Amino acid sequence: MGKIVISTNVSLDGVVQDPDGEEGFRLGGWFGQFGAEDLEQWAKVSLEEALGTEALLLGRRSDEWFAARWLSRSGQWADRLNSLPKYVVSATLEEAKWSNSTVLTGDVVSEVSKLKQELDGDIVVYASYQLGRTLIEHDLVDELRLVVFPVVLGAGERLFGETSDKKPMRLVDAKTVGGGLAFLTYQPVRDA
Repeated sequence: MGKIVISTNVSLDGVVQDPDGEEGFRLGGWFGQFGAEDLEQWAKVSLEEALGTEALLLGRRSDEWFAARWLSRSGQWADRLNSLPKYVVSATLEEAKWSNSTVLTGDVVSEVSKLKQELDGDIVVYASYQLGRTLIEHDLVDELRLVVFPVVLGAGERLFGETSDKKPMRLVDAKTVGGGLAFLTYQPVRDA
């Protein structure tokens, strides 16, 4: 059985919007600005995660974003990401942009539930915060891996949106990446 893992970079106040500053968000660019000296260590953690991943699960916009940045790259990390099977959730997309992709067009909850049954290992969700919110709401997430950047932005799209009820989590690991990034791993408390 597959394990759905949301893996993302967030500000201290949970903002995930425009980390590289290319979307034009007035507070964008925080990834490089506040992680600069730690990004080499961050890349090692991210490569290790990619090597242990079975598949990627993405929304349409994340598929486009990653395809534009990774298809032209080479090296161990790029080769791993480009070769992984990818599942892109979209109601409008006919063909995904990134290599090795399958478009999931049906009901998100049903499609992801089937995917969890069909695959073994980690199914990692990168950057797709709207998809992530849906998965959290429907208790499909098995783990959250958050790299927390040392900045409070005060505005912007956040990883977590409104939920129908409390979603208790248990911290299962915490480490420092470089000198200023926190890497926190949470798992849902299913029997709370």
